[in-house]
Amino acid sequence: MIAPALLAWHARHGRHDLPWQQDRSAYRVWVSEVMLQQTQVATVIPYFLRFLARFPDLRSLAEAPTDEVLHLWSGLGYYARARNLQRAAQQVVAEHGGMFPTRFPDVEALPGIGRSTAGAILAISTGQRHAIVDGNVRRVLARLFGIDGRPGERAFEHHLWQVAERETPVEQVATYTQAIMDLGATLCTRRNPNCLQCPLSPACVARATGRQQELPASRKALKRRQREVVMLLAHREDGSVWLAKRPSTGIWGGLWSPPEFANHAAAETLLPGAADGLQLPAVEHAFTHFDLRILPLLAAIPDGWAPAAGGVGEASDGLWYNPRHPARVGLPAPVASLLAALPDIIEAQE
Repeated sequence: MIAPALLAWHARHGRHDLPWQQDRSAYRVWVSEVMLQQTQVATVIPYFLRFLARFPDLRSLAEAPTDEVLHLWSGLGYYARARNLQRAAQQVVAEHGGMFPTRFPDVEALPGIGRSTAGAILAISTGQRHAIVDGNVRRVLARLFGIDGRPGERAFEHHLWQVAERETPVEQVATYTQAIMDLGATLCTRRNPNCLQCPLSPACVARATGRQQELPASRKALKRRQREVVMLLAHREDGSVWLAKRPSTGIWGGLWSPPEFANHAAAETLLPGAADGLQLPAVEHAFTHFDLRILPLLAAIPDGWAPAAGGVGEASDGLWYNPRHPARVGLPAPVASLLAALPDIIEAQE
């Protein structure tokens, strides 16, 4: 069993002062676990503090305007996490009287929560014995026990879960769960693992065989796609820009952004004369499987112009956004940066 060595290491070297560790309620642990999916701890901390200050309990999250939830999530990426978080809160209110469930099947049934996240929430907040296999734990176990395979492969994942179940102790489950995640995040890192400081290195198959960089095997690389869009920054005299709400599915689902078009000519369908606007420098943004190149097109609207359906969203689902007095709505990170720079750009054109 690896638990004794791991617990002893965590007592001396583990992280004990993270914001969600101060009050291990199921709600706080749940929010932190969702935020930490595919995001580093250092990035998550300020977002977690702001989010909990505004939504201190599950019911306040369930009843909040979705735009405000997405606004506080802006910059964290993977926005489906935020939408699922609120949907799950609403489901808990409707089905569990606003009390976060303590039965594993009920937790796993909530939107955005899988087997590992459900186990982590219950293990850390209630001490229930549930194994977890998140990215950090997968790496630790694959190296420690020399488990071959790629993440996502059925046989590999099944083997990992068997080992995780076997190694999870009956006592001090909450501390063990935090400890094995900490080990993967701080020592058994994806690149350049610190084997000399690892409490499990004497028994580690990967270290003994020099395979630390090979285990676990990388996911099969997908050919990255390239996509280019024109974003029309149609602005009024006061500097307000027309934004449309994006569909709830797809990239940046539910967020607000300038209407998108395939080219300058297509932008004319929304704003006649737009093609003659000012082409701003391109903005590059990387997603998991493709790269997006945004071509911002700045155009002043003529007197009497009213937005009609076109681009992303419908005319009835849009708003005038003033970067000098920003509304609390969800914006994709590159769009937020672009809009923040607009007042100076517009002023320079006058």
